[in-house]
Amino acid sequence: MLRTAFLYGLILAVAGFVVVWIEASTSFGLIAPQFGLIALAAGFLALGIWAGRRFLPAGPPADDGPNTAAISTLGLSPREIEVLSALAIGQSNKEIARQLDISPNTVKAHVGSLCRKLEVSRRGEAVSAARKLRILV
Repeated sequence: MLRTAFLYGLILAVAGFVVVWIEASTSFGLIAPQFGLIALAAGFLALGIWAGRRFLPAGPPADDGPNTAAISTLGLSPREIEVLSALAIGQSNKEIARQLDISPNTVKAHVGSLCRKLEVSRRGEAVSAARKLRILV
């Protein structure tokens, strides 16, 4: 950290020296004022690009699929994940039951279990919590 701060300070000192040199050069008529402004802008552009690459993250994290750590920590079963996915697209309990070839009461049991595990009280909240945890992709 100290090395980075020293390097950044050194770059700013060099930039300050360049600003003073450009001002002196334009005062004595050695260079045109427009050239000085262009050189100054280019220098600060380069400094900004360097600082951005150095201190900012490269980009959004790669989406590698569902968050398996959250799934295992919460103890979600594969069937609960299937029910949760069906809930996310807005299917009713009867539609989910038909799709998964289980009874509507079993779907209700899975939804109740999901709500308990995700610590929510409604189906929509369960879907929202699952999306925040990146369980649903």
